[in-house]
Amino acid sequence: MPAKILIADDELNIRKVLSATLRREGHEVLTAKDGEEAIALLETGQVQVVVTDLKMPKVDGLALLRHVREHNPSTPVILITAHGTVDTAVEALKRGAFDYITKPFEQAELIRCIGKAVKTESLAARDVVADGPELERYRIIGQSQRMQALYEVIEKVAATPASVLITGESGTGKELIAAALHYKSGRRAKPFIKINCAAIPRELMESELFGHERGAFTGAVSSKPGRFELADGGTLFLDEIGEIPVEMQVKLLRALQENEFERVGGVQTIRVDVRLVVATNRDLARLVEEGRFREDLFYRLNVVPIRLPPLRERREDIPLLVQHFLSKHNTRLGRKVQGIQPAALSALVEHRWPGNIRELENVVERAILFCGGTEIGPGDLPPELSGERPAQAAPASGGAVFAAAAPPGDDSSMKDIVKQATAELERDLILRALAETQGNVTQAARKLKISRKSLQNKMKEFGLRDAEREAE
Repeated sequence: MPAKILIADDELNIRKVLSATLRREGHEVLTAKDGEEAIALLETGQVQVVVTDLKMPKVDGLALLRHVREHNPSTPVILITAHGTVDTAVEALKRGAFDYITKPFEQAELIRCIGKAVKTESLAARDVVADGPELERYRIIGQSQRMQALYEVIEKVAATPASVLITGESGTGKELIAAALHYKSGRRAKPFIKINCAAIPRELMESELFGHERGAFTGAVSSKPGRFELADGGTLFLDEIGEIPVEMQVKLLRALQENEFERVGGVQTIRVDVRLVVATNRDLARLVEEGRFREDLFYRLNVVPIRLPPLRERREDIPLLVQHFLSKHNTRLGRKVQGIQPAALSALVEHRWPGNIRELENVVERAILFCGGTEIGPGDLPPELSGERPAQAAPASGGAVFAAAAPPGDDSSMKDIVKQATAELERDLILRALAETQGNVTQAARKLKISRKSLQNKMKEFGLRDAEREAE
């Protein structure tokens, strides 16, 4: 899965080697010689993963990690460290780093680690965080009756050690609820460790959860603690718990019941005090019936069930969310869209939002990007929301695409109708690609599988040059 990766290291040779390795894997790479330069690059556009050396002049790796956690909390940070500073790297993991690799490292280890980080970033739902004082309760946006009931549950169970199972559709903000449970509890000063089980290969799941000793398997060049060990005294959040392999579920159950485990390849029993919060968008009860999830583990996790409502069940919160996203993306995109017209807001409220809050944020971001005035109108929304005829998307197989065209008029030939429909389809596909890449022409061209020059010519033809943002 290609991604935009930022490498920060004061050694030129390391930057060159890492850049060449990652570009061969299809990634887009930015490089910085220190943390200060890396922070400047982060401000210029979206980065999926940050790889940084621990020791650097001006701003070191830990300071860069703090900056990313504050300003880009969903961006994974991987630390490169020497053997003598592994303890510092482990402490960084407790502060929110995604992972670390030690020098000298194998290319396969680096590629595997970055691949895992890219998948985690792509799977993670964007947190919905409020800025205004009227919305500061758990920093979650929502004042509907459904959300008020949710706040009451958080109040009751946050301070307890009970396991919590959060269920809900993708994009509803399950990770944000897990964070609220942690920071509302007496464990708030201890680590809040997150792991997306869907991003971890089956063969590495045990090592991710419980750690491994040096030489435990090919590529294990040093000992490394697992997520349970890192979360000692705090909270461990396992997202997409339904993706854990059946063979791992027995070991997870034992760790929960006994509060102890052994690293892969190790013989020493490690005891921990961890509060577990898990989340899934799947029906675990059905997985139990199908024999794909252990019944005893299900009941151990389902001590306190919390169902997060989809956006369509709390439509009254949509205006608050829209205002937040306007503020957030105006700043990021350098725009000055001041509001949204009533007709456009009504269309947003009436939509079913199968992608929930994540989809709403994408729509608002796209509307800001292409809004020609100071207010978002119905015409700035995607066709399926604005009431216009939506263009047909290209099938995954790459087959032909046929756009439904209006019946020919007296002066319209079939050739003219096909030409017009084709142009409308091309324009819609380009708009979608630009919206998904925040106006980055290079990435949009790659997504559309055409040359950058061809895309620029098409944008000029359709009057879309204002949406362009040059790749860094």
